[in-house]
Amino acid sequence: MGWRGTRWLEITGAWLLGILWVLPLLYAAWTAFHPAAYATRFDPFAPLTLHNLELAWNAAPFARYLVNTVLLVTLVLVAQFVLCTPAAFAFARLNFPGRDTLFAIVLLQLMIMPDVLLVGNYRTLAQLGLVDSILAIALPYLGSAFGIFLLRQTFRTVPQELDDAARLEGCSLLGRLWRVYVPLAKPTYIAYGLVSVSYHWNNFLWPLVITNSVGTRPLTVGLSVFASTDQGIDWSIITAATLMTSAPLLVAFLLFQRQFVQSFMRAGIR
Repeated sequence: MGWRGTRWLEITGAWLLGILWVLPLLYAAWTAFHPAAYATRFDPFAPLTLHNLELAWNAAPFARYLVNTVLLVTLVLVAQFVLCTPAAFAFARLNFPGRDTLFAIVLLQLMIMPDVLLVGNYRTLAQLGLVDSILAIALPYLGSAFGIFLLRQTFRTVPQELDDAARLEGCSLLGRLWRVYVPLAKPTYIAYGLVSVSYHWNNFLWPLVITNSVGTRPLTVGLSVFASTDQGIDWSIITAATLMTSAPLLVAFLLFQRQFVQSFMRAGIR
């Protein structure tokens, strides 16, 4: 198979994957904006309605769940940026005994599924009296080996000449990090931010275990009430709620998809 055949095969595969990915989204949009009678049949003349979105919003304290989710992902993201940035800089530019060994130990976290630590994390937070709180959901994720790895790879691509020039200008270590490295790593911060926000926006098991009340539940746990009604499953309301939940992530990815792709390409350079 020549170059052109391989290229067409790649394009065809990309289109097939794209269609498989977008079909559920199209079904959710169709069902959410049409009456329940059209949830299982297609009619191009079906009337549009916002009634399902209104029902989904009022069927549960959706606004409270949304606020909790925004607080959660913001807390986790800010903490990860603050903690991962100096760690990645140290692994990328500083020479100290045991650096590579310590970095390998940090990367071991990538091999451990969070669900394996579920019981241990719950017992620890229960002893601290933090159960059923936003902080309890966020605390096990404030440090990220993936974030350290991604930023380290990006910092290593920064020319050493820029670091030396900033040092000659009298810039301190933290000053060089803030003025040289962080600005050049903005695409990586955006890409990692999308990954982190997407994961914690959609995380279900740990918030389900650690929260007990409406006041602390995120959207994923709150959505489970839509599937537990006495009248059976109302797909129109479920898809409307799902659409409202996933819309912010879709918009964010569409806005920053270029930075998302570029940052992961740069991470593989060195």
